Formats: sequence, C-alpha cells, structure tokens
Amino acid sequence: MEDTRIRKYAQFLINEAVDLKKGEKILIELHGHAYTLAKALVEEAYHAGGQPFIHVFDYSIEGALVAGADDAHMENVTSYELTRMKNMDAYIDVRATDNIHAWNNISDSQQAVYNKNYWGPLHLRQRCNHTKWTVLRYPNDAMAQLAGMATEEYEDFYFKACLLDYKKMGEAMKNIEKRMDSVDEVHITGAGTDIRFSIRDIPSHGMHGNKNIPDGEIYTAPVRDSVNGVITYNVPSPYNSFLFKDVTFEFKEGKIIRATSNNTELLNKILDTDEGARYIGEFAIGVNPVIMTPMEDILFDEKIAGSFHFTPGNCYDDSSNGNHSAVHWDLISIQRPEYGGGNMYFDGELIRKDGLFVVDDLKPLNPENLF
Repeated sequence: MEDTRIRKYAQFLINEAVDLKKGEKILIELHGHAYTLAKALVEEAYHAGGQPFIHVFDYSIEGALVAGADDAHMENVTSYELTRMKNMDAYIDVRATDNIHAWNNISDSQQAVYNKNYWGPLHLRQRCNHTKWTVLRYPNDAMAQLAGMATEEYEDFYFKACLLDYKKMGEAMKNIEKRMDSVDEVHITGAGTDIRFSIRDIPSHGMHGNKNIPDGEIYTAPVRDSVNGVITYNVPSPYNSFLFKDVTFEFKEGKIIRATSNNTELLNKILDTDEGARYIGEFAIGVNPVIMTPMEDILFDEKIAGSFHFTPGNCYDDSSNGNHSAVHWDLISIQRPEYGGGNMYFDGELIRKDGLFVVDDLKPLNPENLF
C-alpha cells in the first residue's frame, strides 16, 4: 500500500515546487530505487496536464562511466544530456542512493573531470538557470543511517522538514528580502569568523518550497571582489566523497588566499578547479525550523535554523555577481549558542544574534514562528 505521505509529497512537488502547467515537459530523474515516489510523480505530472519524461540511473553504473571518462568523452556525454535538457520546462531530481559512499572508489581526478565537464555545465548552468527545478533526497535506510536515526524516525523527520507550511514561511521571508535588497554591507562574526562583504544591487530570493526540498533559505551573492576577512565553518561538509571538517578561509578582495581543513591539500585542489572556485557565488541564511542539527548532507544542512552558508564557486543567474565555476559548494556555519554563537549585521545593525533574529520585522523567521 502506498504511504499517503508519498502521494502528498508528489502532489506538492509537481503542483507547487515546480508548478507544472498544462503542456509543459518535465524530466524526472531517479538516482537509486525510489520507485514508489517516481511513479507517483509521473502520475501527478499527467494529472497536471504535463508531459513527463523519466530517466532512471544506477549509482554503480554512473560511477563506472565517470571512472573511465576523459575530458572529451564527458563533454560528449554532457552535450547529449544538454540537448534533452534544453527541451524541458521543468526538472525533478530524486536522489535515493542506498549507499552514501557509492563513489568513494572514484579518484579525485576523475570526479574533477565529472564536475568540470558535466555537473557544472549541465546542472549549475542549464538546469538551475533555465528550468523550473527541484532536487530532493529520499527517506531510505542510507539516509536514516547518515542522520543517526532509525528508518521510521527519519521518515517522520523527513516529511515534517519537507512539507512545512511554505506559504507561511514565504510571507515571513518578505521583510528580509526587502532588507537585503537595500543593504550594502554584511558583517558576520563568530568563533573563528570575522568577515565583511557587500550585497549591494544583487537580488535576494526567499526559498519556500520552490527549489530544492527541504526548503528554507534566503539567498543572494556577495559583490565578487568585496569579501574580506576570515570565516570558519563549523558544519562538516562532504565533497567528492570526502568529509571536510574545520574548513577556514581567509579572503582578500573577494579571493580565498588561504584555505585550511582536516585535508588542506585536497581542499586547495578543489579551490584550484578553475578561477571562479576561489570566489564566492552565494550567501544564504538558513531558517528551516525542523532541521536543527547537521547530518552531513548539504541539501539538509544548508537549511538549518540559525545557520548561514557562504559558497565558493558558481553563482545563480538570478543573483549573479558574475562568478562562474564548475564548483558550487555550500559550506555552512551554525550560529546558535550550542555551536559557538555569532552575530550578523546589515549595514551596522545587529539583525541576528546567536542564530535568532532580534529585530521585530524579522522575528517571524525564528523557529517557533514557522510551524
């Protein structure tokens, strides 16, 4: 029997997250074995009057392709995928791996070939900027293990985090969007962090069920050359199957001039992928009231209440600062007291202290007000 939450989720994804209209084409990609959800998505796409296309991947087969590909072949694979993607109006990616370490056996150099020639051009530039899209995980045993929960416990957490009252959240985000659209300087302080940058004239966007799921962030981008200071991220972050911890960046005129972590050499290889990888493409504030602790999954961790992320690499077209890269790595810091605290200032005004908004017009974004 189908879990009623799966049907509700599929209806939300089709009708709200990507807002599929009659006659529109949607590509539904399934990485793994979430067949019940994929079937429901196809059915709901038809119900909305759309034209669904389906592509089912297997992580081990994908891994074999990436492991053997050179630059020229991966460019051809991307060209093939791009031709199809450019014919789509909407896109849903269901990531349902049974093994979170499925690509651990693929070398760093081969993953770099994939990121440069496939992930960057196809996903970051085409899908994210030219379709109505959403990306999501699936609540299976692997994700439950990653979160340190029993599977049923994780399923309850997952659906609660993903199916919030996003209309209420969207209303609460209007004031911070308005503020950010008029702000020049952002100043963030905390343990190992004292950083300043401008967001002047770069649009901000409140995300409340209309991109990747679970949602709950307000994003923009810093003026590319304006970032100065030091930032230390306190949330462990996976990249190319390695879990980075204690990442610290020092900036001068926008560029990361020093980078350290528990694997400083590998960190700097990632930042040397291309010129844009050492500049920041996104600044965002996390507000999802259900997600309170890291689970080593960026899609969830970047929405943690009381957090922010400051992203080396590619910017989004709708909040462009002109920075382009094959890298887009949402590195996260939590500012709640149990994680060391911290302050956030807009043009010298303290707007968030220790992870909670302290000005009246932004208090509706605090966790207790978003349920």
